[in-house]
Amino acid sequence: MQYTGYTTVSEQDAPTYACVGTSDGIASWRTMQSRLEGLEALGIPTEFHAYEGLGHGFGLGTGTVAEGWIEDAVKFWEGQTDDSAFHDVSSDAWYADAVG
Repeated sequence: MQYTGYTTVSEQDAPTYACVGTSDGIASWRTMQSRLEGLEALGIPTEFHAYEGLGHGFGLGTGTVAEGWIEDAVKFWEGQTDDSAFHDVSSDAWYADAVG
C-alpha cells in the first residue's frame, strides 16, 4: 500500500511493502509506519522505508536516496510467494480446479 493515510489493520491484511518520503505533504510517513507496526503486531510480514527529504511522487527514485526501492519491493514480494498457490495455466489440472 503506497501513499496512504489508511490506518485500519486486520488479520486478513496481506503482507505489505511501503515506502514514502519524509517530506511527503500528502502521505505522512509516520501514519504509514504506524500502520505497518500494527500489521507486524498481528504477525503480518511488512517492510517499510522512509526516505529522508523526499516529497510525494519520487517515482523510480533515480538519483535520489530512494534509488533501488523497486528492487527492494520485488525482493519483498518474492519472499511472500508460496509456489503451491500458483497453478500451471497450461495444465488440465488447473482448468479442472478453476471450473470446479
